Amino acid sequence: QPVGADAFVEFRVLGKGGFGEVCACQRRATGKMYANKRLNKKRLKKRKGYEAALVEKRILARVHSRFIVSLACAFQTKTDLCLVMTIMNGGDLRFHIYNVDEENPGFAEPRAAFYTAQILLGLEHLHQHRIVYR
Repeated sequence: QPVGADAFVEFRVLGKGGFGEVCACQRRATGKMYANKRLNKKRLKKRKGYEAALVEKRILARVHSRFIVSLACAFQTKTDLCLVMTIMNGGDLRFHIYNVDEENPGFAEPRAAFYTAQILLGLEHLHQHRIVYR
């Protein structure tokens, strides 16, 4: 069924990129939390990013792994293309490397091995689906 911006309540910004930003959002009907990647249409057009955005949408729709976000739904507003994805709690890896212990950036070896294993499992899933992206 069709979904639009009115189906979600947006919260804080989780990250920013060249084409837009990612915000935490909540589905009004269910209360479930998601990440909404809003890609600004003007920036996409100016930087010729439409094709890449559509490829990303197709890939996210095909991926179903514990270690990779997947697409819950997509819609557009007057100004943005929106990709609503599963949310991964815990922040991004860069945050954990540099901000968890500012005095001693990085991880102990067991923790690094744990994160490396998760990344490899995500890459293996993509490989099994014959996906090469970025």
